Amino acid sequence: METAFFSKYLLPVVIGLIMFNLGLSLKADDFKRVVKQPRAFIIGLCCQMLLLPLIAFLLAFFSNLPEAIKVGIVIIAACPGGATSNLITYLLKGDVALSISLTAINSIFILFSIPAITWFVLQVFSDQETIISLPFFRTVIKILLMILLPTALGLAIRSRYPHFAKKTERNLKYITTGLLVIVFSFAIFENNQKTTNSLSLYISVAPYALALNFLGMLSGAVAGRLAGINTNRIITLVIEVGIQNSALAVTIASSQVFLGSPKMAIPAVVYGMFTFFNAFVFGLILKKWLAK
Repeated sequence: METAFFSKYLLPVVIGLIMFNLGLSLKADDFKRVVKQPRAFIIGLCCQMLLLPLIAFLLAFFSNLPEAIKVGIVIIAACPGGATSNLITYLLKGDVALSISLTAINSIFILFSIPAITWFVLQVFSDQETIISLPFFRTVIKILLMILLPTALGLAIRSRYPHFAKKTERNLKYITTGLLVIVFSFAIFENNQKTTNSLSLYISVAPYALALNFLGMLSGAVAGRLAGINTNRIITLVIEVGIQNSALAVTIASSQVFLGSPKMAIPAVVYGMFTFFNAFVFGLILKKWLAK
């Protein structure tokens, strides 16, 4: 079986299953609350779209890493987390509706922000003239099929058959978590096969990937705390700002359709190795601390 099978076919199916399960845990009123109380949503959006890319740029700018790695660090910051952040928010009992709302809107914004940010850092760090673009309609269809439709289906079943939904949601929670870890690991391995860089280069990137992950989570926590929002929403911001979409960043960096540089994908590969665990533990500790 080719490893491309995991990222091309299995990963979208698993993401759809995760979003369906999240929909089973929600009610329409949860999304109405996000609209009526938009402060956390706006803060999360600003942190994801502006603050985290700025943090990544500063980390890269003041590092002595190769230019391609510097570009890769900023690329991972420009790719907000998707189903992974939604799942961890759910596991930590955060505001899942807020998390999904941020994912849906960010998925549209990145059509414009990723090309702009990537072009800028290429000029600063490598003097390349590469211009990338993300297919608008294909991306919208993916958002519809993998995020919105499964979530809406879960919501509809929860509304019509609440007891069945609760029972199914409890069982699927652990299954989807395990599936995501397995399939995502194979997807990262698949892309990692395209590069022959030494282990020392991966090790040199690790402190910066860890710093980006930690500073993102810390930014979400501080911003939420200063805004005076409730604990569940602070946890959601921590996860949303702290977890990036490693698979998307690897694709943009290494795919011949975009930048065609496996070396630029190394920060995303390293980042993706530990962020799930880091975010879950950080969120768990923070939630207990905020509850005191």
